[in-house]
Amino acid sequence: MLDAFPRRGGRWALLLAASLALLWLPGTAGSALNCHKTCICASNIVSCSKRNLSSVPTALPLYTAVLDLSYNEIRGLRSEWTPVKLPKLHNLLLSHNGMDFLSSEAFLYMKPLRYLDLSSNSLHQLDEFVFDPLVNLEVLLLYNNHISQIDRAAFICMINLQKLYLSQNQITRFPVELVKEKSRLEKLNLLDVSSNKIKMMPLEDLQALPAWIRNGLYFHNNPLLCHCDLYTLLAHWHIRKLNSAVDFKDDYTCVLPGPQKTQVGVFELSSDYMNCSTFKEADQEAFLEQTLTLACDTKHRNTTKTWMLPGNVPVGPGQNQTANVLPDGRLQISPVRADDSGTYTCLAVSEAFNETIYIVLKVHNFTMHGGGDTLNTAYTTLVGCLASVVLVLMYLYLTPCRCFCCPNKGKARGEDSIHSSMLSVTPTHEDPALKAELNRHVAFIDSKDLQGQNGKLNPNGDEDDEELDAEAGSLMKGRRKKSVAESISSVFSDTPMVV
Repeated sequence: MLDAFPRRGGRWALLLAASLALLWLPGTAGSALNCHKTCICASNIVSCSKRNLSSVPTALPLYTAVLDLSYNEIRGLRSEWTPVKLPKLHNLLLSHNGMDFLSSEAFLYMKPLRYLDLSSNSLHQLDEFVFDPLVNLEVLLLYNNHISQIDRAAFICMINLQKLYLSQNQITRFPVELVKEKSRLEKLNLLDVSSNKIKMMPLEDLQALPAWIRNGLYFHNNPLLCHCDLYTLLAHWHIRKLNSAVDFKDDYTCVLPGPQKTQVGVFELSSDYMNCSTFKEADQEAFLEQTLTLACDTKHRNTTKTWMLPGNVPVGPGQNQTANVLPDGRLQISPVRADDSGTYTCLAVSEAFNETIYIVLKVHNFTMHGGGDTLNTAYTTLVGCLASVVLVLMYLYLTPCRCFCCPNKGKARGEDSIHSSMLSVTPTHEDPALKAELNRHVAFIDSKDLQGQNGKLNPNGDEDDEELDAEAGSLMKGRRKKSVAESISSVFSDTPMVV
């Protein structure tokens, strides 16, 4: 019994010594609990900066939350660059390493990562799947590289990305898919593409962005081509006091058209360079009976918004108003009325700031599809005058002639003779005797007694005219048809009448 106890105690001592030896062997799980000899550890922060490292240390503590590998000689980041998974790592700094290679599986086990600094390296392109595992990443620094190509889907899986720094690269195309509606990253509120080689900007797409995105959209120090639309865009942003335009106003430059490639400030285009018109905020327009929605376009995303109607009348429930505030903070007016014109005020408030937005609304006095229903007085007067002129011209020149319409019905020969004399303005030269008789006949007709409708001579006026008609009829015998034809053909003749 006494001999057995020492033997059992010796076994336990050997097992204990072996366990302690395993804990101190490099490469085991236990070694991850200790700080690497070339790094400095402070709580959950591991700093291996400026250690002339050519690769990432293999033995890193499992509790590492912040890993600083900046200012080393790590040329590439391959798959499984750390043999141990770091489940608590949320900040990774790899700047100033001369890095020119990123494996598509470099961040396969970095899902918790929220901050990644790859700035000041030698990266040339960003492939499609490199950042796909980083679904929780919020800040990505890629400035001061040599990036010239960015795959359109390079950032598509980074659904929580808020800040993306791409300045000081060789980018020639603005990545509009990152901010454009229906394809943009929903949480992205800062995109810096300044100091690149971008010549053209999608101005219409940028102007349509909400103010909280434009407030953090930086594209200064690019060789942009001068255009008045570019001036209008930045002038509008400056009036709204957006940070991207206010903070770097003097750094927004463009190249004037021409062989000299003169570079000028964008805000100077309103002077003699291109004489762009000075920008002014345009009023919003609406029509009667339509449904209108006014947006409170603030510089910050998460705010509490309240509205004031013209006359500083607050919008609230139960006030019998046609305006109401939607859940997203916009103001809806339905239906629009003529007295809805005026200045609307949106008050956006949060814990850190407050902002006031003014919107001037002008309501047209007609519906959107019925502009002719309600005409103003000037237009009505003009239409009335034109109609009167047309009626007078029709009255003077287009009144039908009875003798020409019915030359042989119910009329004596004298009546035809009288109408021939009235209509003809061209003298008849074939028969001087006939001309004299006709002139004598017309000269003795009393127009006062023969006035009929429309002020014309009435061929059926007095019975005493029968004798004159008979005399004229005898003179017209054999010439009647030709005379009538000549009279009709010369109704609008320019030839002066000879008496």
